[in-house]
Amino acid sequence: MERNREAVLGAARGVFLERGYAGATLEAIAEEAGFSKGVVYSQFGSKADLFFELLERRISERGEQNARIAETASGPRGIREMITAAAIDAAAEPEWAQLLVEFRAHAARDPDLNRRYAELHDRTVDGIASSLGKVHAAAGLVPPAPLRSMAEFVLAAGAGIILERMANGAALADRDAIALLTRALTGPSTTETADGNGQ
Repeated sequence: MERNREAVLGAARGVFLERGYAGATLEAIAEEAGFSKGVVYSQFGSKADLFFELLERRISERGEQNARIAETASGPRGIREMITAAAIDAAAEPEWAQLLVEFRAHAARDPDLNRRYAELHDRTVDGIASSLGKVHAAAGLVPPAPLRSMAEFVLAAGAGIILERMANGAALADRDAIALLTRALTGPSTTETADGNGQ
């Protein structure tokens, strides 16, 4: 049973990456997995359920990656390593980044999907905020904004970069994006408060 589930998830991932969310069908996923559509339905109730399972796994993997970085690096170096790791992941599989942007736009028009997505997204924000808090605290830095706002900024910047590169593949080189985001997220020095006035 678990083997079938993993096979269906692997097939779904491949079909989603190749065709996008709108273009993927349960029939195509079943065919890719070598199962009947009934087997797919026995494991997952809908195409959205398959996507959310894949997304949950991705969130867990990225959260663990950021947590490991936060344990070994602090301050600007830690932030730079977190952003660089995300950039490497995105470059290795740009189809996933595009798929996520597509799904976010699709879910926004469906209250149930939007609610489910928002719950998972909240976990992502919490994880990034926690890691950012650790790298700032370890270096004695004052975050330039509330940690959740900083995490939301990171995610918003990432989505924006993806959209820019869909129009122009050469837009915003990784080195520039990493430098700009690191500078924005490092915050004021240890002698300043979050508003930068030193009071």
